[in-house]
Amino acid sequence: MDIVETIKGFLTSPVQAFQKVRDTDIVESLKYFIVILVINVILTVILDMVVANAMASAVEQTMAQMGILTPAVVGIGAILVAIMMIILSFFGLLIAGAWVHLFVYIVGGRKGYLQTVKALIFGSTPYMMIGWIPFIGPVIGGIWSLILEILGIRELHQISTGRAVAAMVLAVLIVLIIVILIAAWFFIALVSMGPVYSP
Repeated sequence: MDIVETIKGFLTSPVQAFQKVRDTDIVESLKYFIVILVINVILTVILDMVVANAMASAVEQTMAQMGILTPAVVGIGAILVAIMMIILSFFGLLIAGAWVHLFVYIVGGRKGYLQTVKALIFGSTPYMMIGWIPFIGPVIGGIWSLILEILGIRELHQISTGRAVAAMVLAVLIVLIIVILIAAWFFIALVSMGPVYSP
């Protein structure tokens, strides 16, 4: 698989690109995911380090003068963050694939879990390429990737666009409802505690 051409294909002609990778095995697909993930992580970490350096507080400067916050410490921290991001993203992909596939199966997708994972892998291309850009990157990249993932589900499972949209909307909507309910529960629990008075 030509990584550069594959990235270009999913950014410019996603339908044709999904048709080309329909028979690509999962190992090659995961290699592609790792490459675009590493690109995203490296750019994200570099940007975060630049921003953190530009906005260094007086406390950080004092720590640096005391030798607590040295370039070596910052560098090691950045490497550890990058490794954690890669590991969490990899396992997140597998979990998200299982969750989305549940709804793909409900709407009639019968090509298997791995095809759903591939739809998420290749569909994530726009986000991986521009998601590191502050403010606009996550929004535009996220929406763009969501659209590509729907196209991927349609093409790889060979179902209608409506069914692919329904599967993705259900998967995302239920997660949002769960998050809102949990947040509401915490808010209610916090409010019900009331003020604490000391005698």
